[in-house]
Amino acid sequence: MKKLFISVKHHACAHPYKGMKTTQNFYDVPIEQRPREKMLNRGPASLSDGELLAILLNTGIKGKNVRKLAVDLLMFLDKNKDIPPVTEIARLSGIGQAKACAVAAMLEFGRRRYGTFAVSVRHPSDIFNLVRHYADRKQERFISLSLNGAHEVLAVRVVTIGLVNKTIVHPREVFADLIQDRAAAFCVAHNHPSGKLVCSPEDEEITERLQSAAQLMGIHFMDHIIFTETNWWSFKVNGKLKEK
Repeated sequence: MKKLFISVKHHACAHPYKGMKTTQNFYDVPIEQRPREKMLNRGPASLSDGELLAILLNTGIKGKNVRKLAVDLLMFLDKNKDIPPVTEIARLSGIGQAKACAVAAMLEFGRRRYGTFAVSVRHPSDIFNLVRHYADRKQERFISLSLNGAHEVLAVRVVTIGLVNKTIVHPREVFADLIQDRAAAFCVAHNHPSGKLVCSPEDEEITERLQSAAQLMGIHFMDHIIFTETNWWSFKVNGKLKEK
């Protein structure tokens, strides 16, 4: 099979803490914006992934406050398709064994208790609900969702993370995971940090290549969505992903 890859340009970025500097002292942040206060007042769903990790980590280290520590950990976790070994987490600067154990325990408990199994994808909004927490990343994430024959979710993975001005998407990496999962169908999604739901020529090209490869592999390509923190744009809904 011909080696396929495409560069997808990404847009201006936003920080996971939505404009708050990671070098900022904790007590310089208005009390209503602090993670614990936000959770108490608005519930855990109102927090970004970085803020949730900041609560879990609790403290930083000298020269690296808890916000910076959370952002570093978030980037590390985004690059791992499965739960990393505790020893790998502990190697991160400022984490250590105790925090690494807490992080791994949180991830494993969440997987056991609230995994994505039996969640069905019937509409682009279902995809959005599964990936929207990636919308606050300052670089694009290209995400793949493996589905079974009943369109229930088997796995949700970050395939690639954007560089300074583009995201390198390798279809072979998407299909390697799908084959490993024995998936019958799949969806893909990527965030636009700029907040603009505009489909680029590069987005269209990678969608066409994935569709051609899916037809060859016999795996149903359901949809590709572009998403921001508040909304989504679907190739299928907008007539750019037609059945062949």
